[in-house]
Amino acid sequence: MIDKLQALEDKYEDLSHKISDPEIINDQAQWQKLIKEHASLEVIVVKFREYKVVIQGIEDSKAMLQDDIDREFEDMVKLELSELQEKKEALEQELKLLLLPKDPNDDKSVIVEIRGAAGGEEAALFAGSLFRMYTRYAERQGWKIDMLSSNATDIGGYKEVIFEIDGKGAYSKLKYESGAHRVQRVPDTEASGRIHTSTATVAVLPEAEDVEVDINANDLRIDVFRSGGHGGQSVNTTDSAVRITHLPTGFVVSCQDEKSQLKNKEKALKVLKSRLLEAEIEKHNAAIASDRKSQVGTGDRSERIRTYNFPQGRVTDHRIGLTIYQLDSFMDGDIVEMIDALNTSAQADKLTSEGLA
Repeated sequence: MIDKLQALEDKYEDLSHKISDPEIINDQAQWQKLIKEHASLEVIVVKFREYKVVIQGIEDSKAMLQDDIDREFEDMVKLELSELQEKKEALEQELKLLLLPKDPNDDKSVIVEIRGAAGGEEAALFAGSLFRMYTRYAERQGWKIDMLSSNATDIGGYKEVIFEIDGKGAYSKLKYESGAHRVQRVPDTEASGRIHTSTATVAVLPEAEDVEVDINANDLRIDVFRSGGHGGQSVNTTDSAVRITHLPTGFVVSCQDEKSQLKNKEKALKVLKSRLLEAEIEKHNAAIASDRKSQVGTGDRSERIRTYNFPQGRVTDHRIGLTIYQLDSFMDGDIVEMIDALNTSAQADKLTSEGLA
């Protein structure tokens, strides 16, 4: 690890000289590239230099303890040495995490797709519960929520709901939420009080930027139709709803929440771009990690990741074996403990795979 860190510090020093070179400054494209690389190394280099100061302090303290010093001063040196060793261990852990390859999508906003799966009306109600859970969590983070598309049921659930969470770092927090979520509860639709098991799927997509996904207009089939509401009644009297089919992949996105056809088209394209980006990410990950999977799963929406058991008031994530017993507050968006545990588990898995554990 030290060799890797020293190589990064050497590279940082080399970049420091280059970005001060007048010839390179005159080439703005190259200078901007080097400035960005220099900035990306700064955090880890500053932390490594702090680590080296601590190491030197430990060596100095040990050397002093070898000398003939009075008892009171010896106790002071031993206390300082103990504190420095604790700091050394903490810095080593921080440096290990900083050495991990960064997910380029971590800082992005996300598009979340929730669909009722097995369980009919109860699955749709559960999809609605998950929608509320994630929007409440986003509100607690100070993030903005924008509804992109929805297909609501008469009793308050969703067959499908797609929405954007606009906030820096949203993807880093929510990317492990993709998968099948199972609920065990007595549904409002059940008169006899029997517990039902239903599922809903969640997909969390990093929001795609235009430079990342290039869509050929000739690859799109765009259909317009009249928006429909609960039970099929007409919501608008004009053909404002939009359905976009991406012919090469077969992806279909519909949007009818806005009264403006143009706005519906813009939102549908936003979802389509994120789905195409997700497909590229999955292809890339499969190519570089076909021989191993993260402990917290692949993000496959068919993989059952979590069970919400209402009679027992608990929620269990099957990937990391964590059970939380405050189900009511969890469903109200208090999901920080689960999200932090999933990220910690993923980091531990990466440390092992990178040989840094």
